[in-house]
Amino acid sequence: MLRAARCTGMQVIWDVFHYGWPDDLDLFSAEFVKRFHAFGRELARVVADETDGPPYFSPVNEISFFSWAAGEAGVIYPFFRFRGNELKAHLVRACIAAIDAIRSVIPLARFVQADPVINIVTSDEMDDCTKAAANAHERSQLDAWDMLIGRLYPELGGAPEYLDIVGANYYVHNQWLYGGHFIESADPRYRPLHDILEEVYRRYRRPLFLSETGIEDERRPAWLRYVCDEMSEAWSRGVPVEGICLYPILNYPGWIDQRRCQTGLWDYCDSSGYREIYEPMAQELARQQMRISGTVGRKCWGASMPTHA
Repeated sequence: MLRAARCTGMQVIWDVFHYGWPDDLDLFSAEFVKRFHAFGRELARVVADETDGPPYFSPVNEISFFSWAAGEAGVIYPFFRFRGNELKAHLVRACIAAIDAIRSVIPLARFVQADPVINIVTSDEMDDCTKAAANAHERSQLDAWDMLIGRLYPELGGAPEYLDIVGANYYVHNQWLYGGHFIESADPRYRPLHDILEEVYRRYRRPLFLSETGIEDERRPAWLRYVCDEMSEAWSRGVPVEGICLYPILNYPGWIDQRRCQTGLWDYCDSSGYREIYEPMAQELARQQMRISGTVGRKCWGASMPTHA
């Protein structure tokens, strides 16, 4: 994969930990952090041998989401409940250890810290749950980044240099009622994406991009158009969103039921190896790439800055 990326001129952000680890390791143990440090160092050596220029890494994917899903709600392995904050702090320790290890080999390496950006609201502004919803919003969205920079729980070893690039993951289900259902843009309580991105940028003042976004079926082109409109609005407010990463680029089997998720730009391979492209999405993507490479993009950060899909 490293050699293929180099041969094709593809800039890859190498994902170090994405919900998996060796079977003999206790996720909550000090040994996990120790071995993750060692793994990061050896990974850096391999990448340095095969890469020209500073490589990019995502040390621990979605610290906040994984901590909730695996440590609080028990919906993915290892299915723990009510240990989410403990797991979040432990993953921050591991992330810091991996960054130190990689930088000991590649001092100029860059790091992306990706997590969902969200909005949690209540059904009524006078609701007694308003404060609880605000606390849940901040804790769920910002705690991991605050731990990395040392603003929260400084005993974990966080410092400003551990938050390099912020990756914001955003989907149609990223806004919901506290203790209730999801809300979409027609709901007056829905918060525009550009406003959420501005909140994150003003708080951390780091390079920022949409590291995951997408939707299923025929809504794909309209969703991409909405996201690009919101990115343009963020630019007009002085928020330098650097680009958008579509997730996924290929259709895939559903995590739970193995159904064919029509989410990507290309479908499954047929028997001859051909992948059919979803033309409405391809056409919208081409329109948005032309738009972003034009005057709107140049106003924000110069004509040479790439926007990746």
